Amino acid sequence: MLQSKIVFLKITVMFLVMVVGWWSARRQHLSPTLTKAMSVLVVQLTFPALVFVQMLETVSISSLQRGWWIPVFAGLSIVLAAWAGRGAVGFFGVSAESRKTFVFLVALPNWVFLPLPIAAGLYGAEGVRFVLLYNLGAQITLWTYCIRLLKAEEVESQSAWRMLLSNAGVMATVAGVILALCWPGMTTQAEAGPFRGLAINGVLGALKMIGDLTIPLSLLVAGAQLADLMKTSQFQWRPLIGVTLARLALAPFVTLLALKVVTMLVGVRLTELEFVTSTVIVTMPVAISCSMFADHYNGDRGLTASAIFITTLLSLLTVPAAVWCCHWLV
Repeated sequence: MLQSKIVFLKITVMFLVMVVGWWSARRQHLSPTLTKAMSVLVVQLTFPALVFVQMLETVSISSLQRGWWIPVFAGLSIVLAAWAGRGAVGFFGVSAESRKTFVFLVALPNWVFLPLPIAAGLYGAEGVRFVLLYNLGAQITLWTYCIRLLKAEEVESQSAWRMLLSNAGVMATVAGVILALCWPGMTTQAEAGPFRGLAINGVLGALKMIGDLTIPLSLLVAGAQLADLMKTSQFQWRPLIGVTLARLALAPFVTLLALKVVTMLVGVRLTELEFVTSTVIVTMPVAISCSMFADHYNGDRGLTASAIFITTLLSLLTVPAAVWCCHWLV
């Protein structure tokens, strides 16, 4: 019960920050140009800084031996969600033109910027590490599998891999993991040396300060983007209801059931942190970045915009409810 209250509080706080971004965009304090610039700043600077520092502080050989499966689970959870979306297409009478978009929206939860503060509030640095390792697997799955759900004939394998390998967040994750393994305890050892330690602490302190901007900036950007999406939303009620139910209920159920079955078969018991954080991530609403992909690959923009708005709003209730249900399953 306490966990669900914490999750509800965190989501409420995040939602209020998003409302500020939405209001700022409506009042034109955040113009589309400024919102885009802030989005680029988050993706290319503040988020990689956050990832790099968190990897240094939390990754070790023992933690990777325990958490190696997290990136794998990320890929499998997205694929399972896509299959759930395919299964729901016929039931909700989705038109042929919108089917690829429908499956794409169900497959991709908002797996980074919304779960981060929740995981941090529940489990501190270990929760953040889980989300960031999940992000690594999710990014690989996005660029190698998910964009083909929208427009397979327009995506070249070399181009997709190039976009993945040039992703700043992925590079920061890999660099942080390698450095943490090659220099164990770097962040604590830095305090011992008078000169080198001071330089390392200065750099890491600056990166941490930059990384701390990630969550508030990303939420403001999300709110501003939602304000822009609401202007162009065309509510196709039956497909929209289908995406909402599949993204917030069916896909999480299928994914978590599969996770439970697999862990039982191999004789592994997930910790509370692992199962609850997995639940938080897979029950997230449609990723806001889906609007960019739908626009670039000629997907159904109206369905995308309305699905992002509705699922984000409803997640205020569905995510805490899912965490509450975890008490019966952990």
